[in-house]
Amino acid sequence: MIYPGVVIEGDSIIGSNCIIGPGSYIKNSSIGDNTCVYSSHIFDSVILNNVSVGPYSFIREGVNVSSYCKIGSFVEVKNSSIDSCSKVPHLSYIGDSDIGSNVNIGAGVVTANFNGVNKNKTSIGDGAFIGSNSSLIAPLSIGSNSVIGASSCITDDVLSDSLSIARSRQVNKNGYYKKNI
Repeated sequence: MIYPGVVIEGDSIIGSNCIIGPGSYIKNSSIGDNTCVYSSHIFDSVILNNVSVGPYSFIREGVNVSSYCKIGSFVEVKNSSIDSCSKVPHLSYIGDSDIGSNVNIGAGVVTANFNGVNKNKTSIGDGAFIGSNSSLIAPLSIGSNSVIGASSCITDDVLSDSLSIARSRQVNKNGYYKKNI
């Protein structure tokens, strides 16, 4: 089912039993069977079978998404591979990354891939859980079955089966507003 307002250009292939929702733009990309694309843009990428994309996702050049994945609302992905059954449900940027299977990427996660001069890779192993609002500063490797605590800024490699938390402690200054303002 290809809804009104969809643009499909270039060398694009749409598999069988797909839903391509209104406002989607697909160029030079392959969309596998049983895949749903909702109001999203996909350029120069391969999306395999049984994938859900969008709404409002931006899949840029060089992306490979394996079967049974979810690329959710307001997610941008560039030059990355995402293995089967992994999820990037919402509000994230994934650039220059290799993500294993059964990985969950929380809301607001950013792979900080550009240092002002070079693009750097982030590698995330199978079964990892990346907590919401975390920044992953590349180059970086996160091992399989590891957990990154929410709001962490990860700058060093994380071994498999590990928990990594990297954030400042909260400081409350009671009465500050009344005294100083």
